[in-house]
Amino acid sequence: MTSSTLAKLPRLNAPELHHLPNGLTIIAEQMPIDAINLNLWLNVGSYLEPDAINGMAHFLEHMIFKGTQRLQSGEFERRIEQRGAVTNAATSQDYTHYYLTCAPKDFAELAPLQMDVVLNPLIPDDAFERERLVVLEEIRRSQDNPRRRMFERIMEVSFDESPYRRQVLGPQTVISQLQPQQMRDFHAYWYQPQSMTAVVVGNLPVDELIDTVVLGFANHKQQPVNYQEQTASYSEAAFNKIVRSTYIDESLQQARVSLVWRVPGLKNLSQTYALDVIAAILGHGRTSRLVRDLREDKGLVSHIGASNMNFQHQGIFYISAQCPVENIEAVENAIVQHVHAFSTQKASVSEISRISSQVANRFIFANESPSDRASLYGYYQSLVGALEPAFDYPAHIQRQTSTHLMLAAEQYLPSDAYGVVIAKPC
Repeated sequence: MTSSTLAKLPRLNAPELHHLPNGLTIIAEQMPIDAINLNLWLNVGSYLEPDAINGMAHFLEHMIFKGTQRLQSGEFERRIEQRGAVTNAATSQDYTHYYLTCAPKDFAELAPLQMDVVLNPLIPDDAFERERLVVLEEIRRSQDNPRRRMFERIMEVSFDESPYRRQVLGPQTVISQLQPQQMRDFHAYWYQPQSMTAVVVGNLPVDELIDTVVLGFANHKQQPVNYQEQTASYSEAAFNKIVRSTYIDESLQQARVSLVWRVPGLKNLSQTYALDVIAAILGHGRTSRLVRDLREDKGLVSHIGASNMNFQHQGIFYISAQCPVENIEAVENAIVQHVHAFSTQKASVSEISRISSQVANRFIFANESPSDRASLYGYYQSLVGALEPAFDYPAHIQRQTSTHLMLAAEQYLPSDAYGVVIAKPC
């Protein structure tokens, strides 16, 4: 086992990073708060699924909790709840992660149970069929949600071929046809130590935290699998014109308008910082440019915000607003003008300073609990492959100047080539 301590200078975070011979990465940190959080991160999400099994990663997340050779279905949750602990999971485009929070005195007993359900699910046929109905109902509920429908359209406009254009839950037609053995093969192929990062933060000595995780993986053996399909890596070119998509959503009270640009993702991390600052100046908080101009001063919108969404292989920069139907054109034009201004006018020092202060403070606030830190470490180690960018993020933001923002806007946010999604109530 190789290990390193990442605390080169006095600072808030001081985790230890360990690489095991089986490929597992362990990140551990003692934190003087009377709780422990274990996060198991896997580099498997909907992005790597072939179209024929789109939704498999999320469906598998459900099936993980349906029993192992050691634990009958429901026993894991029962033993967790008996100790007042909490467990849950989430699946995204780029990752799946499972987490457990418990008291330090219970960690040695409960952590191996968490690792057992993740590493050794039985995926029985009868439970598979029951859970298929649950997943199909989740898909139906998502389709009844106007925000989810809008985001689905945004992703379809944002990407032509990339798997990011698909939904994490997958379509009903695919989920209805999946078979238990396909899931077993998928699990056996992807849920291996070399695809995993185990993060544990809490009030026990680091050596004890690490030993518990190592013990939980000790009896895991890779099984031969038939699953071989992998998705190619896509990075789509920027828009070369304005691409529009308009649809009717009778459930809405106001129109929804979203403008989107294709931008770098986490694989080009250095290119994302200036875009993060631009998004914050445009649409984070009541003093942001778009909120102040379009909502407070002109009354064109009831809500507006901006986001630079960093997926692993590629990102999207998007601005979304809610407004009366008659204001749609004016809102789109105003947004374009505000974005274009970054290419022609330097942002003020006070604006950039405000964002820098916000980022620094939020970084501190997001380090207050073991679960906060474990999630931060797991996200960066899994998707970026390193922890230092997580710790250095405030410094990177603070180094951004008006020139950086101008260059980023010129390169990635043209005013004559972007995607537009409009949802009208009638």
